[in-house]
Amino acid sequence: MAEPDPPPRGSWAALVPLLLGTFTGTVANTIVNVPLTLIVRDLGVSISAGTMVVIGFTLPFAVLLPVSGWLGDRCGPRRVFIAAMLVLGLASAGAGLAGDLTALVAMRVVQGVATAAMLPAVMALIARLFGGGRRGRALGLWAAANGVGQAAGPTLGGGLATWFGWHAVFWPVVPLGVAAAALAVRFVPAGRARRVPLDWRGAALLTLAAGLGLGATSAAATLGATSPVVWSGSLAGLLAAAAYVASSRGRPDAFLPPRLLIETRYLRSCLSVLAQMFCLGATLLAVPVYLTTERQTDALYAGGVLLSLPVMMAVLGPVTGVLMERLSPRAVLRGGLVVLIAGQVLVGAVLAASGTVPWLLAALALTGAGVAFVQTPAATGATRSDAGRRGAGLGLFNLLRFGGSALGAAWVGAVLDQTPAFGVVFAVCAATAVLGLLATFAGPDPA
Repeated sequence: MAEPDPPPRGSWAALVPLLLGTFTGTVANTIVNVPLTLIVRDLGVSISAGTMVVIGFTLPFAVLLPVSGWLGDRCGPRRVFIAAMLVLGLASAGAGLAGDLTALVAMRVVQGVATAAMLPAVMALIARLFGGGRRGRALGLWAAANGVGQAAGPTLGGGLATWFGWHAVFWPVVPLGVAAAALAVRFVPAGRARRVPLDWRGAALLTLAAGLGLGATSAAATLGATSPVVWSGSLAGLLAAAAYVASSRGRPDAFLPPRLLIETRYLRSCLSVLAQMFCLGATLLAVPVYLTTERQTDALYAGGVLLSLPVMMAVLGPVTGVLMERLSPRAVLRGGLVVLIAGQVLVGAVLAASGTVPWLLAALALTGAGVAFVQTPAATGATRSDAGRRGAGLGLFNLLRFGGSALGAAWVGAVLDQTPAFGVVFAVCAATAVLGLLATFAGPDPA
């Protein structure tokens, strides 16, 4: 039975479970990064095998985002959000009880699938419940929840693993997931599900393209950018994407009509957030590597230095929503990309010159400010586009977000595997952000 239509505007109380769910999903993703060495040591496996604990979450999470967005349209985003948070909590309990690597990776896969279903549902609910300037403010708070999760995940994981053992890192997600589901039942108004048919061929081709592309990107960090596996996977991913466009063009029942993907507002949002996440993914990997290898610091110290970036994201997220009301979203987006370029140039200069930690903290804070000022207007533009009115469109937008992060991390791995050329790493990051800035000048918004 279809759910009734929601009221035209949502209360701010309805945003609380959505922010809590966003925070919980981000924490679930990043909480294993610091205690990974403890996990592999306790389970008696190699580091390369242990990375499956991370990849087991991120790969299905990213690949399934477009299909899970369609699921929100089909079943109603509120129902999908509630179910996803409950499944995330159950899978986290399973991970906390896992006794071997196979069971742990299996539970991490379920966590990734649940988070993939949750994220487009959150954006769809915000777009449904908040209109006009209120949407910008709501998405600014959503961006802040992302930043808080980025900051809390590694710190919480490291502390719990040190004090109680690595199994303990998964248990906080259980009550958080249940609480988010319960609050959604109480405060999020029910919405109408849309009987959207599923174009199985298009969905399969788009998922295959995403899986091959992200898989090849992930492999580049360990196999090298010139590996046949990387190049063949990338080529196969491009061919699958081309097949998707060819099979979907002109079809009214297409999974996501290609014409919607080149709408100015949607394309601009996707390209700018791709550039932003490329820089963020590279920074979150390259800076700890620099501190622990070139400066010989411990992991806890490196995490403390890196904390300035997500803290700035969390602080400036709500501010961005207010700025968008006073300025245009595109002006804030452009300003954010300029700040991001400056931050990446400064990070590269500090690392190349072995600068002092205060300068590095300033560079990371500047980068975090740029990320905050890009993330919210890009998400707002995506939700206001024709593609963003479909769950699959929001899923693809988020796929590009996390795909950009994977590309940035792969770029760092490919460069630093050859030589510690940190200046080169961040020069390319800054150039990528420049390309994102140029994309914001591509045509006017549609009427």
